[in-house]
Amino acid sequence: MPLNFLRRKKADARTPSVAAAAPSPHGRTGAAFDAVTEEWRLVGRMTVEGRLSDALNKREAIAIHDVQWAPIDGSAPLVEASGLKSVDPYDLILVLAGDGSLPELSDTDRAAHRIHKVSYDVALEVPPFRVIGTVYLHPGSEPDRLLDRATEMFVPVVDAVAMLGEVRVGDPDVDTVLVNRFYLRGVEQVDKRTGIKAQKLPGRPLGGTTWQDRS
Repeated sequence: MPLNFLRRKKADARTPSVAAAAPSPHGRTGAAFDAVTEEWRLVGRMTVEGRLSDALNKREAIAIHDVQWAPIDGSAPLVEASGLKSVDPYDLILVLAGDGSLPELSDTDRAAHRIHKVSYDVALEVPPFRVIGTVYLHPGSEPDRLLDRATEMFVPVVDAVAMLGEVRVGDPDVDTVLVNRFYLRGVEQVDKRTGIKAQKLPGRPLGGTTWQDRS
C-alpha cells in the first residue's frame, strides 16, 4: 500500500495527509472512529477533546493511533497500520462515530436542540457511498442547502446507515455518520424505512405542520 494513499486526487493537493511520528503514548485513549477515503477504510482512535465533528471541522490534521486499514471494497482484511500517525479531514469522505465521541448533553441542551432544529429524513449521495438517516437543520433551511459550501465541513447524520452498493459500511452498532460536504453530490428527502423518495399523499393538508414538512 502506498504511504500517500490518503492524499487527495485534486489539482490543489497540499502536503501529504499522513505523517510518520514516534509511537503514540496514548494507548486506547481518544475518540474511536471508523472512516473511509476514496479507496480505503481506517479504524482507530483520534486524539481529540470534545466533539469529534468539531475537531474535523477545524480542517486541520488530527493525530491518530491504534490504526488499522483495509481496502473499502473488502478485498482484504483490516491490518495494523502503525505508520499512520495523522490524518487530514479533507481526505475523509465519511466518519462513523460512536456515542463515546460526544459529550453528554444536559436536559436544557436537549430541550433547546428539539426546539431550534427541524429533523429531515434524507438520502445523501456521496460517491461511491449512499447515506440514509436524519439530519437536524435550523428552521427555514432546506436539506438541499447541504450542497452549499459552508463553514461546517462535516454534517452529522443520525440513526444512519452508510452503504457501498449493497454492503453496509462499518459497525452496524454505530449509527452516527459524519459526511464530508465537499464530497456530497446529491440530497433527497426519503422515507427512511425504505430509503426511497417519500410519495405525496392525495388531497390537501388540513393546516399546521405535516409529516412532509418534517421529513
